[in-house]
Parts: sequence; structure tokens; C-alpha cells
Amino acid sequence: MSDESNSIFNAVVNGDIEGVASGVEAALKAGAAPDVLLQEQLIAAMDEVGEQFECGAFFVPEMLVAARAMQTGLNILHPLLVDTDVKSAGTVLIGTVKGDMHDIGKNLVGMMLQGSGFEVVDLGVDVAPETFVQKANKNEPKLVAISALLTTTAPQMEATVEAFRQAGLRDSVKIMVGGAPITQGFAEKIGADGYAVDAREAIRLARRLAEV
Repeated sequence: MSDESNSIFNAVVNGDIEGVASGVEAALKAGAAPDVLLQEQLIAAMDEVGEQFECGAFFVPEMLVAARAMQTGLNILHPLLVDTDVKSAGTVLIGTVKGDMHDIGKNLVGMMLQGSGFEVVDLGVDVAPETFVQKANKNEPKLVAISALLTTTAPQMEATVEAFRQAGLRDSVKIMVGGAPITQGFAEKIGADGYAVDAREAIRLARRLAEV
């Protein structure tokens, strides 16, 4: 691993946005391939961050700053990756349900999905079931990721799953859910395809559901 590449990995883990930007630019200037930087540095670093989270060394704030640093590198690499026809893992539609304005967890998952090779369409917060369906018709995602942080808004997840069923789209997309009040049992009850307890598990789930 070159000094430039090593600095990218460490900068992502440490949440050093400027370090990631300068490291990626230096590595590209030295001739590094964009797809190699994506896989072996950005994604590998976020895997390390996820492992640190799982063992209790990192918490959500550390994961969030690392994801933002990773996003900086991804923004530089993205146009180059498009030019080299690097295959996308698929499109993910993500949003927080109607009536819920919380977005930290959603944003973290969205950034980590993007860093894992998915094309992410972020619908933001307070997203109505019919909006999820409309955007799915437009973007043809492999996955729909739905977030809720309030017990009072969790039923909107069931309404969203039902909206996809009513629109005849339920068999064409996988729906994953997450958030503080959500459980595996709740996910099964509403007919979701999967539940993730945290951002790290959400990435594993997305890869599994998308078969990548």
C-alpha cells in the first residue's frame, strides 16, 4: 500500500475530510486506479469503522464523521468511476417516513451505501407512502430503505409497504427497514424483506438483498 493510499484509509477512519481529499488527489496523480481506491481504501476504511463500532470503540458520531470523510473521497472519484464504467451495485431509494423529521441515521446509512457502490436516491424526511412509490417508478431501485425514529411514525412503514403492494411493485423491489422503535418482529409483521439494527448491519443487509 502506497503512502498516499495508506493516508486515505487512515483519514477516513479518523474522519479527516481534508486528509481524504488530499490523499485521493495525490493517489490519482500518482496513477492509482479510481476503482481500486474505492474498493481498497474508501470501502475498506468504512468496513474498519463498522468493525470498530461493533466492538464498542466507535459510536454513531464517529461513524458519521467517517462517512462524511468517505463521501468527500467518493465525490472526487465518482466522475472517474462513471468514465471507467464501474458497475453499480444497484439503486437504493432511501427516506424517513411521513411525519418523522429525523435524518441522522438515514444519512449515515445513505452515505455508507453510496460508499459500498450503490447509487443512492435520498428522498429526505417526512416521505409519504405514495412518494416512495412515485420515486420507485421513476428510479427503478433494487432496494427501498425506510427509516423511522418515532413509535408514532413506525406504522407509516406498514403503509409504505402496502402502497408498494397496491401499486404492483412489491415483487420488483426489496424493502428494508430500520430505526430506534423497529424490531425484527415488526419488520416481519409488516411484510418487509429485512431489518437492520444499525448502519453496519444495514450495509450487510443491503448487499445480501441486492445479491452483490
